[in-house]
Amino acid sequence: MAVERTFSILKPDATARNLTGAVNAMIEQAGLRIIAQKRVRITKEQAETFYGVHRARPFFGELVSFMTSGPVVVQVLEGDNAIAKYRDIMGATDPSKAAAGTIRKVHAKSIGENSVHGSDAADTAAQEIAQFFAGNEIVG
Repeated sequence: MAVERTFSILKPDATARNLTGAVNAMIEQAGLRIIAQKRVRITKEQAETFYGVHRARPFFGELVSFMTSGPVVVQVLEGDNAIAKYRDIMGATDPSKAAAGTIRKVHAKSIGENSVHGSDAADTAAQEIAQFFAGNEIVG
């Protein structure tokens, strides 16, 4: 198995309900290491850049507003096949369709307020990590 890194965001709905520790426990129980983490307020510009792939979609403005509505926790996770493993533990975007025991099944409020984001590929993970972390902030 390949040790890789992925990017995670604990979204405003999760931080508002003080779920950072609970979600972190689920991440660590899945065999991933949190090698960088910080609580931040994402600016409108950062959110528009981060979600730029969705710019033409009708939900873009709502997504940007939601992601800037409160603090988030950005993270770098590391482990064997970290990208796929984290996507598995996150669960389906729609919490009603997420598998039992996944972060979204346990904690998400709705499709829009689904508690977490995770990178979908290695190149995306590298871009997302670089947007929020300097190299010296990642201590694997």
